[in-house]
This record gives sequence, structure tokens and C-alpha cells, in this order.
Amino acid sequence: MMRKKLVVGNWKLHGSLAENEKLMHELVDQLKHLHNADFGICLPYPYLFQAQKILAKTPILWGAQNVSQFYDGAYTSSVSASMVAEFGCTLAIIGHSERRSYSHESNQKAVTRVKRAVDAGITPIYCVGETLAEHELGQAKSVIEEQVLALFGLDDATYAHAKALGLVIAYEPVWAIGKGQAAKPEQAQTMHQFIRALIAKRDKTFAENVRIIYGGGLTPENACTLLTMSDIDGGLVGRCSLNAIEFRRIGEVASDTKQCVVEIVEEA
Repeated sequence: MMRKKLVVGNWKLHGSLAENEKLMHELVDQLKHLHNADFGICLPYPYLFQAQKILAKTPILWGAQNVSQFYDGAYTSSVSASMVAEFGCTLAIIGHSERRSYSHESNQKAVTRVKRAVDAGITPIYCVGETLAEHELGQAKSVIEEQVLALFGLDDATYAHAKALGLVIAYEPVWAIGKGQAAKPEQAQTMHQFIRALIAKRDKTFAENVRIIYGGGLTPENACTLLTMSDIDGGLVGRCSLNAIEFRRIGEVASDTKQCVVEIVEEA
């Protein structure tokens, strides 16, 4: 099964009007010749209008880094999925490890946010992954199984809509994020394969088609070894998404992994 790679930049708490304008124009220029992969950025809420203005007529998608679990109401500081959809967002990161850690977000809340995104016509990027402590205790698979199986709590109509929108799963080995390291390719492949097998318990066809992307320290230097793994369908990129050239270099690999086979053979 050949799944088109997806590379999404997570800008986290970075950006300003001037910096964003420069970076987005650079991304448009750097990615314009890469047609065999999909690309997007998820940026802070205040700048969604700017992304809509600059990226509207380009192939680059844009999205939010979260959406509220509520449709509307007395929830000060919350931002609903329907609100971000008005700015042309087609992506939303849900259940990111930093949200789960800093805001104590449960699987139930994350899945509710998935439903809100889907109801607004937004493709959720649902994040799963284990912490360093869980990794060292050998609990990675049990933690991820609980996170993935929580998605099965979606009602049938929402689940069908999520599939139609191209629900994405992002595997984040939390112990690798921001640490200047990444999971070894074989480790990452094992976990991506495990996630796909879990999804297959509910829907074998969707398991074959769902894009499972890697979100733990993807860089131009390790892109070849990671993105050539059979179950890794792209990346959720942090630091390197703030540099248009580094993001393009990752995009080049995602767009044509055949070049990596030549490089790996030559190195051997």
C-alpha cells in the first residue's frame, strides 16, 4: 500500500507577524516543486488569519494546534473548532504530548476534541506516545494501546466522517522530543506497525490507508532512515519547521524516498 507522505510543521509557541510572513513566503518558495507529498503547518491561533491570507492559493495546508472540547459557551480562553474553520483551517493537532502533560489532558478529552474537529470538517492529527518513564518501564505499547483504542469510542457517524476527512495518527516518543535525539528507525517502525495493527482491529481497510506520521525529532539528517520505514507516512516536525530550508530538505525525502535507497547503499 502506497500512502502519500504528509509532513506537518508544528510551530508551537513561536512566531510574530513579521517572522511568520517571511517564513511562510519562504516555505511557499521552497516547497513549490515538491508534488509527491502533502505539506502543512499548525500555528498559534492569533496568526491563523495570516496563514489564510498567504497560503490560500498554495498547496500548503494550515491548521490549529488544538481545538476546544466544547462547541460554545462560558469557557473563557477556549477556541472552538468552528472558529478556526472560519480561517480555512483543515488540520488540527489533538492530544499533543505537551497538552497531555502540561494540561493533564485525558484520552477522553482528546477524543472529544477529535469529534469537535471532525464536526467542523477539520482533519484531526491525533497524537499518541509514551513518556520517558513509561518507555523505561516497558509500558510503551500498553500506553499507546489505551490512547489508540480510545478513538474507538467515537460514534459510528463521527468515525466514518473522520475516515473521510483523512484522520491522521502521530506517534510521539515523548522521551525524544526536544532532546536532540529520535527513536531508532527500527523502534519507530515497530511502534507505527503496532498502531496500524490496533486500528485494524476495528477497520482493516482504514488501517491500510490511515497515515501514521512520526513526531519525535524528525530532522533532515534522519529523514531518510525514518521515512523509508514501511509504516512511517511522514512527520510532525517541531524545530525544523521554523527553518524553511530544513523543512524543505525533510520534504524532499518525503516526496521521493527512492533517493534514500541510493544514499544508504553508497554509505554501506
